Order: sequence, then structure tokens, then C-alpha cells
Amino acid sequence: MSMEMTAWHSMYHAMHAKDDRRPFSKETLRRIGAFARPHRRQLVWYLLASVVIAVLAVATPVLAGRVVDAIVSGGAPEVVLWLAALIAVIAVAEAGVGLFARWLSSTLGEGLIHDLRTAVFDHVQRMPVAFFTRTRTGALVSRLNSDVIGAQRAFSNTLSGVVANLVTLTLTLVVMIGISWQITLLSLLLLPVFVLPARRMGARLARLERESANHNAVMSTQMTERFSAPGATLVKLFGRPKAESAEFAARARRVRDIGVRTAMTQMVFVTALTFVSALALALVYGLGGFHALRGQLDPGAVVALALLLTRLYAPLTGLAGARVEVMSALVSFERVFEVLDLKPLIGERPDARRVPDGPVSVEFDGVGFGYPSADKVSLASLEEVAVLDTRGGVQVLHDVSFEARPGQMIALVGSSGAGKSTIAQLVTRLYDVDAGAVRFSGTDVRDLSFESIRETIGMVTQDGHLFHESIRANLLLARPEATEEELWEVLGRARIRELVEALPDGLDTVVGERGYRLSGGERQRLTIARLLLARPRVVILDEATAHLDSTSEAAVQAALGEALAGRTSIVIAHRLSTVRAADLILVVEEGRIVERGTHEELLAVGGRYRELHRTQFEQPDPLPELGEPAVAESLH
Repeated sequence: MSMEMTAWHSMYHAMHAKDDRRPFSKETLRRIGAFARPHRRQLVWYLLASVVIAVLAVATPVLAGRVVDAIVSGGAPEVVLWLAALIAVIAVAEAGVGLFARWLSSTLGEGLIHDLRTAVFDHVQRMPVAFFTRTRTGALVSRLNSDVIGAQRAFSNTLSGVVANLVTLTLTLVVMIGISWQITLLSLLLLPVFVLPARRMGARLARLERESANHNAVMSTQMTERFSAPGATLVKLFGRPKAESAEFAARARRVRDIGVRTAMTQMVFVTALTFVSALALALVYGLGGFHALRGQLDPGAVVALALLLTRLYAPLTGLAGARVEVMSALVSFERVFEVLDLKPLIGERPDARRVPDGPVSVEFDGVGFGYPSADKVSLASLEEVAVLDTRGGVQVLHDVSFEARPGQMIALVGSSGAGKSTIAQLVTRLYDVDAGAVRFSGTDVRDLSFESIRETIGMVTQDGHLFHESIRANLLLARPEATEEELWEVLGRARIRELVEALPDGLDTVVGERGYRLSGGERQRLTIARLLLARPRVVILDEATAHLDSTSEAAVQAALGEALAGRTSIVIAHRLSTVRAADLILVVEEGRIVERGTHEELLAVGGRYRELHRTQFEQPDPLPELGEPAVAESLH
């Protein structure tokens, strides 16, 4: 490695190492070892290859000095040729071992990335919904990318680098001292002039890089939010494109200015260190040449010392920053383990059973529930806050009891925030109850397997979420083994087959992010088709027609008729017209069931249900037309 390349190498590691001095535990090292254990064979071979490369790197300068001595002394041509051939063989061997080491490095590094990412991804999927409602998606994705890659570098770069640098440094010093301890000592005296600027300048460059990364992260977040369909619509509706552009441009300018400063700082740094390395070489040639002319040193030894000098500074500067690199890698591991240590609130019992065959009843028996506080489901670093919100645990459901018999439709109505959707989430076991029990055909859901629960329940929510994939892929999410005929059959039952047939790519049409290329009614009918494909025995509808116009609602209601036929169903609705035919209507207020009965029975009681019905169906006082004074004043 040339002295200039050594300068760049030193600066790079100084820039990218995070000098985090937090203590780490033996438990962290033990867990790192557990992840590395499946790759121990590649790791051992990688370390051996690094040692061989270090030995070969020192051998070449020594042989080059022998060639010079042979030429100066007028030795036999065969000796020079044999030495040259040996140098060539070493070069070939060094290249071959280098390729082998690179293959081991990539295999080891990518294997570790695979294991860590898979572990984090699988663990995150087991987290409760509350985790996702609190966590910033970008922060979580960063754990799967930046921190996992940072942890991987501990094996593929830092560990092998420390071993190779130690071997290279030791061999180089032994050989140089054997040639001339005086010149070696003087060369080492110049080391602080080389290393200290690297650390100081590297810290300055690291600060610039972190600032640039922060600005880029903010711009990335701004682009992600503003380039989505809802975000772009919001910006346009409020007429803020110029303000958004100005904010983005200001950060982009700052990144540009930082880029210029970084480039100039790097160039000044490398130029200065190249100058220092030139002085070191001048010292070796000058002092070594002086001793050679006086017969105290062979000419070949001078050449060997000069070449070895270039192999000396790289490992020295590498080892100088090794502690910081190791700490940086350990911090990355700890950040990954921090996510893995966050225990899911809901677990599956080892002896979990399946939902009994046949029609399914759903029973709530004295259920009480309160949403968990943030410290139980999230991390401050993932929410990007200093301290987690400790509020939570306040009971939102109180002694809720009812039963949906096989084939019955139970309707939940009431004010917003009364607890209706919470009841639906407990049925699907997105949360566990704090008191009482939820049972399927007499079996507590906590005794059932997750897979069995998912096979039993189908749910349609008001937003009709779809992935940015094809219609086919969104449908197959429910049942991957479904045939083409089954896909078209459920699309027909969901009253959307004709639309899909009219699309240029049919089932392979990509629906866009969250399905925004389709209308609200089309999205809902597609989610209903997905539910029909899943063939659940229990159906939950959570405001499935809340945001649809009359035409779309009629089409969706027809599709829902197919979905509910013969199935146990729980329907949450604000529009009472959609639940008049329910076998049982439950009126939920402040987490309690305050009324229960059929539509006619509840109207006859004259309670809360009657109030809701009157609000929706009886004529209120006419509002003034838009533009009249009362409305105009209210808009102000």
C-alpha cells in the first residue's frame, strides 16, 4: 500500500468510526459469539488467510532488497532471475490468497447480515400492534440496515484487520530492526506526525458526515411523506409547494456546502500526510544511503527499509483506530440486541391447540382491558424521544360479556372511542385481555395457536389496506395455494370481477401504494375478495363501509352479503342502516355494553340506541346554505 493510500485508509476509518465509550457487558460478547458460532469455520479460515497475506506482504520488500544486493555485487544472473521469479510467485500467491480471503469475508459478512436481519424481522413480526403505532418506521428499518451492517463489519473488517495488522506490524518491525534499528527508531518518531492529524482531521470529517447524514435523513423523510398520494394531496390542498421546496432546497444547499468542505478537507489532509510520508522516505534514503556509502549497510537493505516503511504506517494507523472501530461494532450489536430483547406481549403456548372443527362461536366472558404503556411495547430510540411515555394501563373495557353463536351476526354500535374496535382486536388476539376471557367454541384464545386463529378469522377494516403489488399477490396473501379459477371466482362474488377483467394486465395489475390506484369502493371489494379466498369461519367488519359513497356502499354491501353468509360475524358500524338485520345489537359506551337487543327491541326501549337512530334518520333543523352569515361566521 502506498503512503497516499495509507493516508486515505487512515482518514476513512477515522471518519466512519463512532467513538462511543459506553461500557459493554460480557453478555453482549456472549451473544455475539452465539451469532458467530454457525460461521466459525469461515472465520478461522479468514483469520488464517489474513495472516498469510501479512507474511507475504513483508516478504516482498526483503526479496527486493536481495535483488538490489545481487545486482550491485555483480552476482550471478541466475540468482537475480530466481529472486525475481520468487517475487512473482509471491505476488500470485498473495493475489490468490487475497481472492480467497475476500470470498470468505463476503460469505462471513453476508451470512451474518442474513442471520441478524432474519432474527430482527421475525422478532418484529411477533410484536403487538401497539409497537407499530408508536415506532417510527424509518428508525426500525435503520436497525435492519445500518446497525446490522455495522455489526457485520466487526467480523468482516475489524477482526481480520486487527489480526492482519498485528502480524504485519510485528514482522515488519522485526525485519526492519534486524536491518537497522537506528533508522527504524527514527521512522517511528515520525509516526505521531502521521497518526495524530489522522485522528483530529478524521473527527472533524466525521462531524461533517454526521451532519450531512442528518440532513439527508430529514430530506428522505420529507420525500417519503410528500411523495405518497395522501402527502402530495395534502401539500397541494394547502398550497404549500413553494414552502416545501424552499425547506428542501435549504437542506440540499447545506449538504452541498458540507460536500465541498469535506472534499477540500480530505485533499488537504491527504496532501499533508503524503508530504510527511515523503519526508520519512527521504530520511530512510538519506540516512540509509549515508550508511551504505560508508559500508555500514548494504544497498539492498536501504531499498528494503524504504519498501517496508510503506508497510509499517498502515498497520500502525489501523491499530490506532481499532479500539474505536471495535466499540462502534459493539454499539451496533447492542442496538440490534435492544430490539431482540423487547419481549412480545403476546406469546404462543408450547402446547397450543387448534380451533375446534366446524362452526365457531365467539364468547366474551367478563372481559376487562387497558392498552399497555409505551415502556412495555416500545423503545425510546425507535420512537426518537428522550424518555418513553409512561402513561397507559387505563382500563378501556369493563366487564364486557356476550356470545356470538355459530352463524349469528352481532353488531357493535356506539360513540367514537367507546371501545368497539378494541373488542375486535381482542377477538383477533392482537392484544390479550387483562381480565376475563375470549373463547372460540369454548376454548380460550390464549390456549390456541396463532396459525389456527388466523385461519379461523377474517377481518375487513375501513381503510382496505393493500400492498404495492399486483392484484394477484394481494389476493394470494390469504391463501397462497389458490388456483386461477378460485381467484376469478372470489372476484365475481365480491362484485369486482368485471373491473379486473377490464384492466390491461388483469390480475397482474399493480394496485399502487396502499392500493391508491383503485377507488375506495374498489379497494374494499378487493379486500372482501381476499377474505372470501381465505374462507374464514368468523368474520369481523370494522367500519367496512364508513367512507364510501352511496353507489360504492351498495356494491360493497352486496359483496359483504357473500362474505357473511353462513359465518359467525361481528360487525362494527356507525351507520345503523347496515346492522338493522343483526341477530343481536350491542350498544357500547365508555367501554361497557349499556344496551343489547334487536333493532326493534332497542328502539322500543328508548335509550342510547334510540338517540343514535334519531340522530341519523330523523330530520334535524335545516342548516343555512353555504355562504349564509351563520356558516360564514363559523368558518372564521
